[in-house]
Amino acid sequence: MTRLSDTQLVILSAAAQRDDRNVLPLPGSLRGGAAQKVIGALMKRGLIAETVTDQRAKADTALNRIWRNDEDGCAILLHITDAGLAAIGIEPEGGDSAPEGADEAPSAEPPQDAPAEADRAPKARTPRAGTKQARLIEMLRAEGGATIDEIAAALEWRPHTVRGAMAGALKKKLGLTITSDKIEGRGRAYMIVED
Repeated sequence: MTRLSDTQLVILSAAAQRDDRNVLPLPGSLRGGAAQKVIGALMKRGLIAETVTDQRAKADTALNRIWRNDEDGCAILLHITDAGLAAIGIEPEGGDSAPEGADEAPSAEPPQDAPAEADRAPKARTPRAGTKQARLIEMLRAEGGATIDEIAAALEWRPHTVRGAMAGALKKKLGLTITSDKIEGRGRAYMIVED
């Protein structure tokens, strides 16, 4: 199992939630040499990759969406790979690790009719059978639900990965409603509420 730092988890989780799977922008506190070191470590492990575009847009620290420019001036973006998604417990949707439209540089401004990030509704997605995500959903739908420790033991995940998968993949991506109850002698159990 891939062990990640908190910063690496934040970067990968944010990239997984973006439609274009772009790693940028990085968290505001991560700049300069620290950013280079974290990005270098993620690239070395194959969790993120560079994508060269045909666009000649310059890297702009204010927008923080383009990683760098190659020697020809083409923009290079960073995107999360299938291995990066798997490292944070998200099953890749397709066989291609490059996001759709990766050959296009992001525009400086969002389109006028684009909804704000906070206004987006969760997308209806269905996990593939036999994946850890599917097993997590099965455990949460079982009678009495499951505790963080039970899920972590069954899926061989760390507790923070379980919490992240429930908050990111299940709530945000799949739009599932998860509740919890404190059960005597067992602790806090989480369960999926069927609508």
